[in-house]
Amino acid sequence: MQLITEIALPHLPVDDPRFHSDPMPFVEAARSQHPWLARFNSGYVVHGYQALKDLAFMDDKLEMGLSSVVDFYRAQGTPWARFMLEMMQSKTGDEHRRLRGCVAKAFTPRFANQVRPLMRQVISELLDEWAPRREFDFADFAAFFPVTVLCGILGVSAKPIPGLRSAIENYMSLFTLDAALRSKCLAAYDELFAFVDALVKEREQTGAAGESGLLDTLIETNKAGGIDDMELRFLILDLLIAGYDTSKNMLTLTVHMLLQYPEYWVRCADDVEFCGKVVDEMLRHSGIATTFRSVKAEFDYAGHRFPKDTLLAFATPLADRDPAAYSEPMKFDPDRVSTNRHLAFGRGEHICLGQHLARAQLQEGLHLIAQRIRNPTLAGAVAWRPFLGAWGLRTLPIRFD
Repeated sequence: MQLITEIALPHLPVDDPRFHSDPMPFVEAARSQHPWLARFNSGYVVHGYQALKDLAFMDDKLEMGLSSVVDFYRAQGTPWARFMLEMMQSKTGDEHRRLRGCVAKAFTPRFANQVRPLMRQVISELLDEWAPRREFDFADFAAFFPVTVLCGILGVSAKPIPGLRSAIENYMSLFTLDAALRSKCLAAYDELFAFVDALVKEREQTGAAGESGLLDTLIETNKAGGIDDMELRFLILDLLIAGYDTSKNMLTLTVHMLLQYPEYWVRCADDVEFCGKVVDEMLRHSGIATTFRSVKAEFDYAGHRFPKDTLLAFATPLADRDPAAYSEPMKFDPDRVSTNRHLAFGRGEHICLGQHLARAQLQEGLHLIAQRIRNPTLAGAVAWRPFLGAWGLRTLPIRFD
């Protein structure tokens, strides 16, 4: 076995704006030197399909790399560090299952189907407001959809969300590992935690308004001793952040892709089942999530030895473009047939909790958007988000009939 620190591995410039907009020239060059592993400034990038799939199941050897992110920012002892180290994703084994079990019923396939009417209502109301403009930044529009659905599931008002958008965006930029963002990101966390803390305290005082939602269920779990006060707040905060950022990035990328395929756009308007195929292929072609893992103890894999505390970036957007796993991986084909399932939602103990909800709202949203927005075209230059963390488009200006 050879230590990865002693192997001449290629370097991927994941912090380079050119990589953000088109990573493939860099990745293809890296693959010519090593088929699935590369370096980046803070650790190693796993970009091969089979390697990422195998490593993602190694929960006994790897842990979520959130402590390494805290160390990178030298933020030990801050309130944000406590969140990162005690949130559900940082837990393993029984502790992880206990916290996940508190919210799991709201993220089953059955529940996702039950809230499809809510999804259709939310996107219809947004389209009533935005579609008459005939030109807007789709990334701005998409930012209001998934998080409003999540607020409905929680049983809370979505009215404060626009005022929190900047804080959520700033918080998510932590995962780009840019030390210059430290102060802004920590302040964003403080703002978000204060909002969640106030939300919980108000609901505890006033009780559920009308039908109780997930927030009320979690408060009852807290009262029964199933979770403590901080775990309650961390769960709500975690869901709020995840509900805002990931699905709206994915929806924006999907619309950007479909601008190149007007025939698919028409089919999406006519056929909600085809929308599901489009979503699944888009998750494969351009998934948005790169997650981190840290090595618990030295281990061997495929002739490579990984030292303790090594930081790994699981680049699922790149792994799902691996030519060893998919024929013509850069071709966007909603009718693609493959024996390999995409890795966009991860694998193992920490597989994405909200995957069924995300699929359903992307499918329902795309169907109604394609019905109301006809013949969309690009109306200006797009801007890309950093690759690490939650990738995607920062802006997508469109005009339409």
